[in-house]
Amino acid sequence: MRPKSWNIKDLLKVTADYLKEKEIDSPRLTAEILLSHQLNTDRVNLYLNFDKPLTENEISGYRSLIKRRLLHEPVQYITGTQEFWSLDFMVDPQVIIPRPESELLVEQAIKRIGTDSIQEKPPKILDLGTGSGVLAVSIAKEVPQARIWATDLSDGALSIARRNAEKHGVAERITFICGDLWEPFENLDVTFDMIITNPPYVASEEYDDLAPEVRNYEPRLALDGHEGGMYFIDKILHQGLEYLSPGGWLIMEMSPDQTGKALQLAEHISGYGEKSRIKDYSHAYRVVMVQKIDS
Repeated sequence: MRPKSWNIKDLLKVTADYLKEKEIDSPRLTAEILLSHQLNTDRVNLYLNFDKPLTENEISGYRSLIKRRLLHEPVQYITGTQEFWSLDFMVDPQVIIPRPESELLVEQAIKRIGTDSIQEKPPKILDLGTGSGVLAVSIAKEVPQARIWATDLSDGALSIARRNAEKHGVAERITFICGDLWEPFENLDVTFDMIITNPPYVASEEYDDLAPEVRNYEPRLALDGHEGGMYFIDKILHQGLEYLSPGGWLIMEMSPDQTGKALQLAEHISGYGEKSRIKDYSHAYRVVMVQKIDS
């Protein structure tokens, strides 16, 4: 008996139904993204070629991708890409997957760079814990005059970040340095007009409750903020003043329930002036911003 022949339309329907039955999030979208990846095309072309028959090799390859998703491997790691700030970035399990909420860091950075105090000279910006490099690369694309440093404790993450910077044509304007928090700058005479960071802030005691896509695949080093999730937030707030220029801004992403605690911490640290927190697109507080007193 000849094996059943499949076209794009029928295969997508059967796959989406199967993924839904297995309680995989966004089953139709997942089916389309993975088939687009397998066929090296985009989702628009899937719809334009609904009746196109597929080869046995194409179907076999697609099945292997679906099997990986059924094990809760994130779609972004399967395809190796994630969109951020309308740009495509390479990702793999050495870096966390960029979330839309982190675009708020880029928005606020650009907004502050546009102020008179920073416009007077090329702004010096530090992306602390750069991961895949999405923050540094996005800001470099938007602010060509900026001098940007990007650090990470993971050599693997820095390799991905460099590749993303090269892909988007900004590698020559970003200095990548491996090291833990402020360690790379301890013997350098440098301060920054802006420090942006998405530090690890998941509470250790809540880690096992994360979705399997996060818990089993994304790097714990980039997520685990120790007990209560505030360890790195506290450390960055206290030590960040030393590396900020007068009038410089520290902009941090964190969990909504941590933003009030972070502002309270900043209130008790001598040297910060203006302090605020910003809501994300789902109207939850997500970003805390503090400014070093301009003295």
